[in-house]
Amino acid sequence: MKKIKVIYNPSSGRQIIQKRIDSICRILLDNGYLVGKVATQKKDDATYETIQCCKEDWDAIVVCGGDGTVNEVAAGIVIGGRKVPVAILAAGTVNDFANYMGLPKEPKEFCEMIMNENTLDVDLGSWGDKYFVNVAAGGFLTNVAHQVPAESKNVLGRMAYYLEGLREIPKQMFNGINVRISSDEYSSEEEIFLFLVSNSSSIGGFRMLAPKAQVEDGLLDCIIIRKSEIQDALSIFLNILKGEHVNHPNVEYFKTKKITIETEDEVQVDIDGEYGGLLPATFQVVPRSFRIFN
Repeated sequence: MKKIKVIYNPSSGRQIIQKRIDSICRILLDNGYLVGKVATQKKDDATYETIQCCKEDWDAIVVCGGDGTVNEVAAGIVIGGRKVPVAILAAGTVNDFANYMGLPKEPKEFCEMIMNENTLDVDLGSWGDKYFVNVAAGGFLTNVAHQVPAESKNVLGRMAYYLEGLREIPKQMFNGINVRISSDEYSSEEEIFLFLVSNSSSIGGFRMLAPKAQVEDGLLDCIIIRKSEIQDALSIFLNILKGEHVNHPNVEYFKTKKITIETEDEVQVDIDGEYGGLLPATFQVVPRSFRIFN
């Protein structure tokens, strides 16, 4: 009998998600699985629960929540030292990684994915003892995701991010960051608007922000947007929807295994939608360290 632990964030996704979780548990039980279910209460609960699953004899994990909850489970897998396969049920305000992977949301389809046992080992990014499934970012508007109160996310969904973004634009508009960037592929000292170090192509709901990204290529995709005049900035941001922003002369786009970004300014780093700390930071790829059902 296979054992599956369901780890879910009860504040993600409202009532419809709770019903989906109950349906998934029922289908798995009907098909002979032993199911355990635990709700997270605070930050890092999902990580600690995953580490415990790695120590015990759980065969798989279902994680239900946003990118931040998935991030915590991925970190727990690496720290726990056992590549327990993970099924991701998108339930948060933004689910960039699950959407990029095209993972099912309906209970029947979702359970079929688990029972078919098709898995894929994907890369993670790391910064010291922190890990990211999707992206690490700093600069213009990258602090919006972790500044939005949880209550606003629950009530307003993605609109909460848009409203917070509108509040932040006047404060941050065209404030550059002086950085020193070091990698084998690209090194410079320059003034930038923002940087993104990404694992998938979908960031902040924009599906083509890192258009060449692949989650199993052993590389991180880096996007540097230099400080620009208003007309250039508008051109860059308008072209993001088509993935053509990377062709602009004020955008640097490259793949790397390791990148260091340093500054004397106080720059927050967002990791998968949560506050990660302040620069300086060295980001590295952790190849094929996270096994997911797909």
